[in-house]
Amino acid sequence: MDPYAALRYKEFNIFLLVRFAMVFAWSMQFIVIEWQVYSLTKDPLSLGIIGLMEVIPAVSMALFAGHVVDQKEKRNLLVKCILGFSLVSLGLFLISGPSLEQELSSKTILYTIYALVFLGGLVRAFIGPTIFSLIALIVPKKIYPNAATWSSSTWQLASVLGPALAGFSISWIGVHWSMCVIFGFSLLALLFLFRIPQKPILNPKIGEPVLQSLKDGLKFVFNSKAIFGALTLDMIAVLFGGAVALLPIYAQDILHVGSEGFGILRAAPAVGASITMLGSTRFPLYKKAGKKLLLAVFAFGICIIVFGVSKLFWLSVIALFLSGAVDGVSMIIRQTILQIKTPDHMRGRVASVNSIFVGSSNELGAFESGLAAKILGTVPAVVFGGVMTLLTVGVTGLVSPSFRRLDLRKDVDEHEDS
Repeated sequence: MDPYAALRYKEFNIFLLVRFAMVFAWSMQFIVIEWQVYSLTKDPLSLGIIGLMEVIPAVSMALFAGHVVDQKEKRNLLVKCILGFSLVSLGLFLISGPSLEQELSSKTILYTIYALVFLGGLVRAFIGPTIFSLIALIVPKKIYPNAATWSSSTWQLASVLGPALAGFSISWIGVHWSMCVIFGFSLLALLFLFRIPQKPILNPKIGEPVLQSLKDGLKFVFNSKAIFGALTLDMIAVLFGGAVALLPIYAQDILHVGSEGFGILRAAPAVGASITMLGSTRFPLYKKAGKKLLLAVFAFGICIIVFGVSKLFWLSVIALFLSGAVDGVSMIIRQTILQIKTPDHMRGRVASVNSIFVGSSNELGAFESGLAAKILGTVPAVVFGGVMTLLTVGVTGLVSPSFRRLDLRKDVDEHEDS
C-alpha cells in the first residue's frame, strides 16, 4: 500500500490540522491543570481527582453520545464540540488570572478547576466518536488502515508538543498565559474545520429509539472477539499503568527537575509513540496482530516498572520513551481493528464504547494511581501498576488463544480490493 495514500486527499489533510490543533490544546491544557492543582494542594490524590472529574461525565454520557453521533451530521457536531472545549479553556484562562487568584481562596480556585474539567469531560464524550466517524466520510474504505495510522500519528505528535510546550510555557509565561495559548489553538481548530463541508448521514435507522440503538451497539462490540479483546486488554493495561498521572510528583519531589523536566517527562511517551506510528506507515502491523498486541502491552508494563523505581532523570525519560513506543504499537493495532471491522452506521456507538474501555481508563488510571500513591506511596504505586499490567497480558494470552492468533491480513486485503 502507498504509505501516503490518505494524504493525497485534501480534506483529510485539513482534518489532520483540526485534530492536531485540538489534541495539542487538550494535552497542553491537562498538563497545565495538573501542575496548577498540585502546586495548590501538594496532595497526590488531587491529581487523581482531576482524572475522576473528567471520567465521570465522559463515561456516563458515552453511549448516548455514540447514539447522537450516528444520528447527526458529523462536521457540524464536531463544530459544537470544539466550541464547548473553547468555553472550558476560556474559563480556565479567566480563573487562573492574577486578579482572581488574589480575590479567591485556593479552595475556590481548585473546585472551579474541577468543575471546568467536568464540563470538558462532557465534551469529550462526544468528540471522540465524532472524529472517528468523520474519518470514514473523508477517505474511501480501501485506505482506512492508512488513514487510521496517520490520524493516530497526528494525535501522538500533538501529544508530544502539547506537554513539552506546557512545561516550558509554565516556566516562561506562567499558568495564566499558557491557558490563553490553549484557547487560541482551540479557535484555530475551529477555523480549519469550517473548510470541510458537511457530510451525508449514512445511518439507515434515523430516528431509531435510543435504548434500541444503544443495545445494538453494545451487542455488536461484545460479539466481536477482535474488537472486544483489543479494548479489554488495552483498558486494563492503561488503567493500571497510569504512571504519567504522578509525573508532577516525580518532577517536583523525586527527580527534582522542575517544570521544564516535567514537560520532557510528559512528552517522552508521545515521542516514542510518534516514532512507532510514523514507521508503521511503511511497515504495517496488521500481520499477527494479536501476538504483537500482547507483546507490546507486556513491554509497556516492564517500562512502567523501570520508570517507577528509577531515581535518574535520563533513565526515567528512556523508560517513558520506550513505554510510548510500545504503546504506539497497541494503539495502531486497536485503531486498525476498529476501522476495518465497524460498519459505517455504527461507528459512533462503537467509538463511544472504545472511549469507555480505553479513553476513560486513562482518567480512571489517573485516579487509581493517585489513590494508590496516597495509600502505598508514589514508587510502590507505580510498580504495582506495572506488575498488574504484566499479569493482565499473561491471563489474556492463556484464556484467549483465538485472540493470540488474530491476524488482520485478510481483512485489510478485502478493504483494498473494495
